Amino acid sequence: MSRPPKDKYYLNIAKEIAQRSTCFRVKIGAIVVKDDVIVATGYVGAPRKTKDCLERGECLRDKLKIPHGRNYEICRGVHAEQNCLINAARSGTSILGGDMYIYSTDREGNPVDSFPCFICKKMIINAGLNRVICSTKEEGMRIFYVQDWVKDWQERDILDDKEQYGKDLNLKENL
Repeated sequence: MSRPPKDKYYLNIAKEIAQRSTCFRVKIGAIVVKDDVIVATGYVGAPRKTKDCLERGECLRDKLKIPHGRNYEICRGVHAEQNCLINAARSGTSILGGDMYIYSTDREGNPVDSFPCFICKKMIINAGLNRVICSTKEEGMRIFYVQDWVKDWQERDILDDKEQYGKDLNLKENL
């Protein structure tokens, strides 16, 4: 009997967390692991005690034809990564030096690239995380080192970032 490697194990847990998502467009789950212990979880959903898209029966961004990865201020949802960081703060848990695992699927359950958006990347950098392990549709997973994002943005503009959330989803919808 074989055991999955730790990164795969934690990514599978993030996959399960994603099932709680209330977004019409995607299901995304995130966890932070520090010293081999899960210290925070989060999934995409509306702010606490407010109606989510499932309860409303519609996605405002779909209704307005807003592409993935753009105009997040016009969304009822809080990203899984953001909720994970918020939940750590709410419990008083330090995540400094931890790793974040992110898993996402489209609304049909097909894997998509779970790269964080620019807003989440900035929050992850400021939170002091070490690595971000993302599910991908092609390779299965991709590991990013937060210090590489910082170095890249010091040398080039943030908009030159190659791994932008939503690129694969927008291509799919334009077919």
